Amino acid sequence: MAITAAQVKELREMTGAGMMDAKKALTETDGDMDAAIDWLRTKGLAKAAKKSGRTAAEGLVAVKVDGGVGVAVEINSETDFVAKNAEFQEMVSKIAEAAVSASDVEALANKEVGGKAIKDMITDKIATIGENMTLRRMAKVEGAQVVSYVHNAAADGMGNIGVLVALSGENEAFGRQVAMHIAAANPASLSEADLDPAVVEKERQIQIDIAKESGKPDAVIEKMIVGRMKKFMAEVTLLGQAFVVNPDVTVAQAAKEAGVEVTGYIRMQVGEGIEKKEEDFAAEVAKAVQG
Repeated sequence: MAITAAQVKELREMTGAGMMDAKKALTETDGDMDAAIDWLRTKGLAKAAKKSGRTAAEGLVAVKVDGGVGVAVEINSETDFVAKNAEFQEMVSKIAEAAVSASDVEALANKEVGGKAIKDMITDKIATIGENMTLRRMAKVEGAQVVSYVHNAAADGMGNIGVLVALSGENEAFGRQVAMHIAAANPASLSEADLDPAVVEKERQIQIDIAKESGKPDAVIEKMIVGRMKKFMAEVTLLGQAFVVNPDVTVAQAAKEAGVEVTGYIRMQVGEGIEKKEEDFAAEVAKAVQG
């Protein structure tokens, strides 16, 4: 298939690879962006393993803790100006409070606050603020103690990133440190046991291909793969990560020293995983002027 300049540009931005390398990767993988990233990693040509973290939607993530239950909700808007709007923030706060006793996002949308269903409350706010809004998702975590943290807070309990940490016992100060660690490190799972097997297998295959490129004997390659997979697990699992407060110990070791266990967590960021159409601002203004 024909590879476009736009595809090459996108792959270069995501991986830091050179133009010709990006083009070859796309050609070799028939334009499959994910496969092209893996191809570049295999060849040692990708400077970044992850896709670009462009945020598609604006809005707020709100967290609420009630006893041993913590909930995070995301309400999206079209622009970040709305996230600073007091009316929008008040609505988000009410939705987060209602979410504590809701089973899922659909139940939350139909839950009544002040005699009105939340979905209707959002519709009314769209009419008054003049911008589209959506209740996108919610997630819950439970523990003996749940500690919350909001990064880039726009108001109390809401901001760009919301984190909840469930502990086996009470240690709020440590829980907050872990929550801040999660906000910064963005682990893929709590532990190796919780990691998606497909993610593990994909990484293993990439490491096998990288090791084979070295031309070393099979016995050496096997040891290389074991070592690299161990390093991968330490990088992507919360309990295996070096604790940001004290990098000499893992989060699991730090928890043991603090007299608790981290039993679960939620990290929710505004707009993650949503594609956003990027427009040239000058062209957008010209279009508006032309009507």
